[in-house]
Amino acid sequence: MQETYCSLSYFENDIPFADAKGTDMYKIVYKKNLNQAVTMMDIEAPLVAKKAQPGQFIILRVDEDGERIPLTIAGYDRDKGTIRIIFQIVGSTTAKLNRKNVGEFLPDFVGPLGTPTHTEGLKKVCIVGGGVGCAIALPVAQKLHTMGCEVHAIIGFRNKDLLILEDEFRTASDKLTIMTDDGSYGNQGVVTAPLKEAIEAGENYDQVIAIGPLIMMKFVVATTKPYGVKTIVSMNPIMIDGTGMCGGCRLTVGGETKFACVDGPDFDGFAVDFDEAMQRGAIYRDFEKHAYEKTCNLFSKEVE
Repeated sequence: MQETYCSLSYFENDIPFADAKGTDMYKIVYKKNLNQAVTMMDIEAPLVAKKAQPGQFIILRVDEDGERIPLTIAGYDRDKGTIRIIFQIVGSTTAKLNRKNVGEFLPDFVGPLGTPTHTEGLKKVCIVGGGVGCAIALPVAQKLHTMGCEVHAIIGFRNKDLLILEDEFRTASDKLTIMTDDGSYGNQGVVTAPLKEAIEAGENYDQVIAIGPLIMMKFVVATTKPYGVKTIVSMNPIMIDGTGMCGGCRLTVGGETKFACVDGPDFDGFAVDFDEAMQRGAIYRDFEKHAYEKTCNLFSKEVE
């Protein structure tokens, strides 16, 4: 497989990325269903794996005529030359991607893109993950742990059936707290409750890193701001095109217009206008629902 390095000047530090050319394809070498709606895959992409860092993302296409979607890197193995992606089946493209199996190929797999999560110099960090956002939080926790940083992790899910990556977080964390909305596993409640308790108990975090639904990150920031605990949020949930050209991930940070894919996806949580971001994120909801239902109907006809 021959791959070519290219660069896009509008990405931070002109980070090089690997791009499929001609007949080159990216092989699916591992697949696992983490729960009814979330799937893990390892993709063979040596040049992407060589450069990947926590917090960055890739852009892929499921087929030659498919749309391009950004997915944050959930892990990488430089020796095996693989990139791990974990995705929730919420739209037509993720539904098509989930139908791919080990041994099949993706025509395009571009990355790594975006600015890596800052980890240097951190001695004690609390990582807060919500739902499938935990897949993005995990490599950050793993890197910090290997660097000798004390890692406290709080991960939250609606219920036990949606829990993912528990064992991996236990390995990468000095302290792990699991929350479920209905109390079916771990502790009942939202992730901000144990976070506030830890801060008030005297845990002196250098930084809190929150990755999950926008509403969750908004309330994590509301929890840490009164105590002046620096909080970084990942705005990957609002990314659409992944190149800055569509404008769908435009947001306001400290009164300035930024793009989650080009300028982020990590930002100072205290400066993000979450209300604006959530309003913009709902624009395409009906369109995506229609596309997803259309795709599911096509799959049903294939089965018949």
